[in-house]
Amino acid sequence: MNNIPRRLDAYRVPFVKPKEHYLRLKPEIDGAFIGCLKNGDLIHRQQLLDFEKHLSAYVGTKYAIGLASGYHALLFGLMAAKVGPGDEVITVAHTFAASVSAIVHTGAKPVLIDVQDDFNMDVTQLKTALSNRTKAIMPVHLNGRLCDMDQVMDFADKHRLAVIEDACQALGATHGGTMAGAFATGCFSFYPFKSLGGFGDGGALTTNDPDVARFATLMRYNGEDRATGDFFYHGHTALLDNVQAAVLDVKLRHFPAWLEHRREIAAIYSKGLAGIPGLSTPRIDGGKNRDACQNYVIRTVQRDSLRAHLTAAGIETLVSWPKPLWEHAGLSLGKPNLPKTKAICQEVLSLPLCAETTHEETQFVIDSIRSFTSQCPSP
Repeated sequence: MNNIPRRLDAYRVPFVKPKEHYLRLKPEIDGAFIGCLKNGDLIHRQQLLDFEKHLSAYVGTKYAIGLASGYHALLFGLMAAKVGPGDEVITVAHTFAASVSAIVHTGAKPVLIDVQDDFNMDVTQLKTALSNRTKAIMPVHLNGRLCDMDQVMDFADKHRLAVIEDACQALGATHGGTMAGAFATGCFSFYPFKSLGGFGDGGALTTNDPDVARFATLMRYNGEDRATGDFFYHGHTALLDNVQAAVLDVKLRHFPAWLEHRREIAAIYSKGLAGIPGLSTPRIDGGKNRDACQNYVIRTVQRDSLRAHLTAAGIETLVSWPKPLWEHAGLSLGKPNLPKTKAICQEVLSLPLCAETTHEETQFVIDSIRSFTSQCPSP
């Protein structure tokens, strides 16, 4: 089988549009990039400090620490909470492997619980998962929607547990007016195809705790305090590249407008796909939540057939993730009984959604889905 992906321009409706995204901002991005190179500002210069300042202001925290990836944010957040061998961290299996891998790499054990219909942590299972070894909770805000952070924080406070928010897909989302990444230690990814993405990998940790901020700042540069040259830890090489920080700072200025566009496209999807038998659309907003719409994820037991139909029509889609994490033998996660997670992996399909997705493209996707469902009997 040929596993080489199709070129983006081979799709009538690509999942994302990185070339168009760049061209829209070319003068600003080129100016930031060339400015760094022209001045030799490559490592830990003012552009990084500016981005950290602006990101912390946006999220609503005192500190933001630029890192090489979202994974490093998760790892350093756990390490700052002194999670280590013999400890347990409660999280979910319906997430990218990096969430769980960060726990494993501290020496702790991930304790996996199931999710709700919105793909986020089922907080009612926290009590069952709790043990005398539990040290932290890692809620994963998936697809741009926050977990029920009121209940997570109440549970954590009651049992004196640290909370590390995996907010890698949730920049700009809120729960009760509080931004993702501002409830506890927040972890963000700037992987290129995130709603705020760089031209390579990147991430950030957000916090109101000066000790956590200090720890992450030291760990990202091999444990060294760059101002004094003193080493405090055996650290990592995980500093956010200064050029990437400059580009991200440009993009952050446009991010609120992109966020509103994503919400607008999601609303069109929801209206156009309403009432299709056997197909469910995501709940957007509602209650205390205001979603960031990182992904628009539908569910159907006919997922694979529908995806093939959309591909043939020139529509690029994404499946997150085709099988549960614990079924990857190399991860050694045992065999947890998580029926909702297993079912979700067999049914979810993410539709094209980015800052450049047009109304016309969205309607074409809707029409293509309705064409498929009209030809297929209801399950």
